[in-house]
Amino acid sequence: MVVFPQTAEVNKQGNLAIGGCDTVALAKEYGTPLYVFDETDLRSRCREFKTEFGKRYTNTDVSYSPKAFTAKAMIKLVEEEGLDLDVVSGGELAFALAAGFPVKRISFPGNNKSEEELELAVRESIGHIVVDNLPELHMLIEIAGKKKVDILLRLNPGIDPHTHKFNAVGLSDSKFGLPKADWDEAVAKALAARNLNVDGLHFHIGSGLFQYEPYLKSLDVVLEYAAAIKKKYGFQMRLLSIGGGFGAQYVPEEVPPPISAFADAIITRFKERCREFKLETPKLMIEPGRKIVAQAGVALYTVGVIKNIPGIRTYVSVDGGMGDNIRQPMYGAVQEALIANRPTAKDTDTVTITGKYCESGDILIKEIKLPEMKAGDILAVAGSGAYAVPMSSNYNAAFRPAIVFVSDGRARLVRRRETLEDLTRHDPD
Repeated sequence: MVVFPQTAEVNKQGNLAIGGCDTVALAKEYGTPLYVFDETDLRSRCREFKTEFGKRYTNTDVSYSPKAFTAKAMIKLVEEEGLDLDVVSGGELAFALAAGFPVKRISFPGNNKSEEELELAVRESIGHIVVDNLPELHMLIEIAGKKKVDILLRLNPGIDPHTHKFNAVGLSDSKFGLPKADWDEAVAKALAARNLNVDGLHFHIGSGLFQYEPYLKSLDVVLEYAAAIKKKYGFQMRLLSIGGGFGAQYVPEEVPPPISAFADAIITRFKERCREFKLETPKLMIEPGRKIVAQAGVALYTVGVIKNIPGIRTYVSVDGGMGDNIRQPMYGAVQEALIANRPTAKDTDTVTITGKYCESGDILIKEIKLPEMKAGDILAVAGSGAYAVPMSSNYNAAFRPAIVFVSDGRARLVRRRETLEDLTRHDPD
């Protein structure tokens, strides 16, 4: 169970347990689909980032990226663990405010912020607005008025992160960040604006990275530019955010480098280039999301129709699918699974796990070997903690699932399942 949460085990009843809670009992109590998060696993990964980067460079902040998984309970958890927060929309900022997260520890990147979103961020005096482009810079100067606003400038370093094309955001051809042709104009305008305080620079190159070389190349580019603007303007950045993107393990055979290896490589290059370019070492910020939540989350489904097409394929249909986890259709993602009520049974059948939605592409797992299955079995899909629930939809007027946190034998509901009333409440009579 290497890709399942840290506390996953087979209990005395012979069922999969997470956080000391029987997943079969959870499925019965809360219904399926159900997303189960191991709180011990979540906290452990938060602490690992703080420890591994902090012991190599004490002036490092870890900022959780809730686009991977957003819930008030999750935001409260990362605040308790001493992490900052990196929101990408007014909605995520609203979640943070509702959870009581300290506003000065919030940063706000995003490529197409609306006036309303910027007004909210300015009104709440959040830690940093991460300016993505020249139109946003001009709009923010107008919105800020007489109020002083702390900002970072997001530079696009033009580096290939070697990940899925949908997750590559630091390429020259990208909607994200200031292209190199706009760097000088953005710096000049931002530094000249009396109502902006340029605290530093930001970059983010992609998601699901298994290599640290793209971070190092990006550091080379951005720190060299930081030296150039220091020489021209006397500007010494106080903060450098290098984004997130640290890859998570979804299947046993694909193992990303440990966080310690990323920290070693990144901090070493960061210090080397600061010395080389005669820069005072600024505060460093990292923005992990997927790596913190992916393996901590498991999706539980109830098996329904099993359809064997001789010589072609066996389809095992469950009561969820692309409406709550679109990662396979969108990214070709691969995940592991087991039968929660028979986790030690011998794998005998090669099957395709599909959902209940009206799409042939509604596939959760394209091919997996599992024990012989029957209707009513509870299927547990590992690696479901990141970019599943946040990308969920009401396609086919399906309910979005409930979410529970489990720890020390106790489960707590952190988001209820949607109801028929939820589906229809926005439509006027």
